[in-house]
Parts: sequence; structure tokens; C-alpha cells
Amino acid sequence: MAQTKGFPMPLEVEYPKELEGWEEMYPPYYIFSKDREEWENKHFWFHDKIHAPEAMYPLDLIFQEAWQISLSQYNTRVFCIPPAQGIAQRMVGCYMYITPVMPPPGDIIQEKAGLFQKRVFYVFDHYDALWGLWLKKFKALGEEMQQIKIPEFPKFEPDDLVFPDPRGYYTSYEVINAWDRLANAMIKGWQFHFQYLNLAYLAYLMFADTCRKLFPGIGESTIGKLVAGAYVQMFRPEEELCRLARLAAAVSGVAKILKSDISADKKIEALKKSAEGSTWLVEYEKSKDPWFYVSCGSGWFHYEGSWTTKLEIPFGYLKGYVERIERGEKVERDLPAIDKARAELAEEYGKLIKTDEDRKSFNDSYKAVRTIYKYAEDHLFWVEHWFHTIWFEKVREFGQLLVKNGMLKGVDDIYLFNRFEVPLLLEDMATTWALGEGVPSRFQYWQAKAEKRKKILEAAKKWNPMPGLGTPPEEIAEPFTVMLWGITTDKVQEWLKGMAVVPSEVTELKGFASSAGVVEGKVRVVKLLEDITKVEQGDILVCPTTNPAWAPIFTKIKASITDIGGLTSHAAIVCREYGIPSVTGTGIATSVLKTGDTVKVDGNTGIVKILKRA
Repeated sequence: MAQTKGFPMPLEVEYPKELEGWEEMYPPYYIFSKDREEWENKHFWFHDKIHAPEAMYPLDLIFQEAWQISLSQYNTRVFCIPPAQGIAQRMVGCYMYITPVMPPPGDIIQEKAGLFQKRVFYVFDHYDALWGLWLKKFKALGEEMQQIKIPEFPKFEPDDLVFPDPRGYYTSYEVINAWDRLANAMIKGWQFHFQYLNLAYLAYLMFADTCRKLFPGIGESTIGKLVAGAYVQMFRPEEELCRLARLAAAVSGVAKILKSDISADKKIEALKKSAEGSTWLVEYEKSKDPWFYVSCGSGWFHYEGSWTTKLEIPFGYLKGYVERIERGEKVERDLPAIDKARAELAEEYGKLIKTDEDRKSFNDSYKAVRTIYKYAEDHLFWVEHWFHTIWFEKVREFGQLLVKNGMLKGVDDIYLFNRFEVPLLLEDMATTWALGEGVPSRFQYWQAKAEKRKKILEAAKKWNPMPGLGTPPEEIAEPFTVMLWGITTDKVQEWLKGMAVVPSEVTELKGFASSAGVVEGKVRVVKLLEDITKVEQGDILVCPTTNPAWAPIFTKIKASITDIGGLTSHAAIVCREYGIPSVTGTGIATSVLKTGDTVKVDGNTGIVKILKRA
């Protein structure tokens, strides 16, 4: 939609009539309002396409609710990053918009600075030990979530809960309490999620700033290369696939089954029939828990599924790996080579430093970023994949209970209600059970509400919301907005021009130089999750944004180009770790490029040139 005078203010947005009633799906404080209009109009809001690119199912909003609080409190109340405030969220016609909150008054900045020095550098100095403590408590929380029992409603409570002493609480309480425990565990998990994440990004920003001061003209992709080469657990699922593929390739019978075109379930049944296959399955089971608790997408949406629920995904990767191993190709990430290149580059730049003071500044910031930056991907597996996979399993158990008792028609209909509404369904169900036989619940009310919301969400998916709301600042300088989301002053100006792009007229795309290198090749556009399996050896991946769970394709592709994301986005990190060029945050790559186009990707400059149309 063309914008000539600027973006609409939040309360000026006009919605399609098919979206009528969308506001009731979300908590009231997520809606732009007259009572907060003055404050809301002072900020520039943009669609968060990294975390919420699609229309938001009400229950899936819980992750966003949790990170709004957690990210913000670590900036403002815990580690007290002096000028940083929180990131506020609002819903607009089923899409999530965010804004960095304006810096606090000078006296607050000064007060925070003292706490910042004491708290942040302590973490930098003790991170390795602190990571071990973090992982221990987070695993314990996940295991606690796994152990939550969602009981069935019995016709009568059993004798052993009455004799010799009545227990005092029964299934009605257990169901309601189980939901409270589950929701609270997710909120707590996201408090852990941001324990060190802002500091990891901060360490990168501090190191990048040091490099720019010491080495004028240094490229952003070079700075990224200096922090690459880390062993992080987000890559462990892919490493386990490589291990399993090598074990299979060494046994012709196992390899033959994995390369066949039968379903994953049938492959497992076939493998059970031989000693070699059974031996391989033992290793497969070792890898599954926890390393197959990885989403097929970002981990943020219930409909993405995981390797545990969509076995065709990991078995598809295994098929490709076995075939490549048999051709003599290397399937693993070449971490030693990436690490060696990084160390040599750091040594090369170290020789350019003239004074001891500058050398100390470089070494200190380099040590900090090399120590803590890996948290950005380490925590990711445990929270957004392992933990979320457990959550989705448990939520569906509640969905099954609601369907069995006639409250909802479909298991996934539970996601049409936000986390504050689910207890209402559960209490209605528990009350109906407690009242005795023949007492009706309000199931028709809940089912009608679910059907209405399905229609609203389907309409929202067809709506193209504007990229921004409110008055943009003259210059976007908030570092996390630029480095993670890839939102810059120039990008906003492109939005204001209306994005009225004629794809055939575009010859060049510009974005962030996120991972160094220059390659030419054919484009593979991936907009839908299921299309990831179509990526072929040597393709240049073009997508809205990459997901860390896609790691198995990064040994196949030559480069990646994304619409969304900055220098610290997951797309940038993953490409640096695989040593392939990347240009992120182009804004329009998936609209302009088509599968089969030939392009030149320059990860050193952030420029993509279209050489030939398909």
C-alpha cells in the first residue's frame, strides 16, 4: 500500500470487515487504546516479522507475552543496560507490532550505569561456570513440565482416594492446577531464556564498536567472521543426523532402507527386522531425546511440528546425507576450518594495533564476545525447541481432554483461546463434571467462538498489514533494532515509498553483509515450511528468514538471502558458522526473486545482483 504522507497512527488503522472482532482474541493490554494514545503515538511501531511474521493464534501469543516481560526487565531492572528500555508489543489485526521504548531520563541512566558495571562484567568473567548452572536449572524446569499429569475425569473417584482418609482434592482441582503449572512453567522458562541473551548481543555490539574504532573501514562481514566458529548446541541435532547417517552408510542394508521412498514409520519397521537395523535404531533412540525435540520451523507456532511429530523431516535429511556420504561428500560443518580462519583473521588484525591500551581494549572485548556470544544459539535449542516441543505435547493433551468432554471439536482448537481463556474452558468442563450427570456446559458457546476465530485468522492471513505505524524517528539508532531486526532509517524510507516494486525491473538487492564471501548460483525460494525439503545441492536459499532448525541444509546451499534480520539474526549467525555468504534484511528478496533465477551474492558488501531471470 503506497504511503505518501507517512504511516497511519495506531488508532487510525482501517481493518477489513472480515477481521471484525479480532481484538477479543488477545489480552486487553495488547490493544492500542485511547487511554495510552499519547505515549503510544510518541513511538514508532513496526511489524515484528522475525518472531511473529504470520497471523497470531491466541495461545501461541504466550511466548511473545513472556519475552516482552523478560527481555525488558533484564534491560531495565536486572542488568540495567544504561540507555536501554524494554520492547513493547501491540496486536494489530492479528499481527504483532513492537517498538523500542524511548531511553529513560538522564538520572536513571546514571543510576543504572553503576549497577551495569558491577553486574554485567561479572557475568562476562564467570560465564562458563554460569552456563553450567543455567543449563542444570533449565533442564530441571523442562523435566518438571514433562511430568505434569493431565488426568481424565472419572465417572466416580476411586476408593483409594476416599479411604482411609479422603484426600480432600480431586480431579476438578488437578485439571485446573495442571494448566496453571504448565502456563507458569512457560513464563518461567522465558525468564530463563533472556538470562544472558541481551548480554550476548551487547558483547557483540561492544566488540563491533571496538573494531570500528581500531580498524576504520572494517567490513561488517569481517567483524562477523571474527566471532564465528563456536560449538553451540543448536547445531547438535544436525550433528546427530550426520552421526546416524555415517553409521547407516557403513551398513548396506541399513543404508538401503534409509534411501528408500517409503514412509519414516515403514523404514523403522523395516529396520527392526534385522540385527544391523536394530543396532542402528538403538543409536537413533539415543539421539531422539533430547536432540529430535527440535521444531521444523522457528519453534514459535503450534502448527510447525517438530522432528518428534513429523518424522519425515529428519528421515528426509538422513536419506540425503547417506546418499552424499556414499558419493564421498562431507556432510558435517567444517568447524575446525572456520575456527582456524577466524583465529588467523584475529591474529592478522591484532598485528595492526599500535598501543598496549588499544590491544587491551581489543583483547578484552574479543574475549567477552567469544565467551558469551555462543549463548545466542546455545540457549535456543533448549528453550525454543526442546522446551517448546514439550509444551506443545502437553497443550495437545489438554486439547484432547476438551474434545473428549465435548467442549471443542478439534484438538488444536485450544490454540484459538489465549492463555487466560483456557482456564475458563477447563473450569466450565470441571464444573459440569462436578455437578453430576445431565448438566450441560456452554460447549456451544466455546465451539461457536472457535469457529468465528478460525474465520478471522483465515481472513487475517490474506490481509497485508502495513510495515510500520506512527511517526518514524529521523534516524533509527537503537542498536538491537538495527542488529537483530535489521530495521534501519533507509529501510523505513523504502517502506514509506510504498514498496511498489515491479519485480522484473529490479536488478539489485541491498541488505546487511552478514556473512563474508562471494558466490553465484541459482535461487531456491522457500516461503513455506514444507518447501525446505526441495532445496538441492548448490542452491542459493532465498526466504523470509532462516530457522536454526534448518541447519541440515546449510551444508547443501551456497549462500542465503533473507527478507528480514540484521547482523545478529539467526540467519546471519548460522551462515557464519557454516562459512557461507549471507545477505540479510533485503526486505523484498522473496517478492523479487523466483526459483531458478541466477544471482551473485556478495556477503562482503551486502549486495545481491540478479544475473539472469529463470
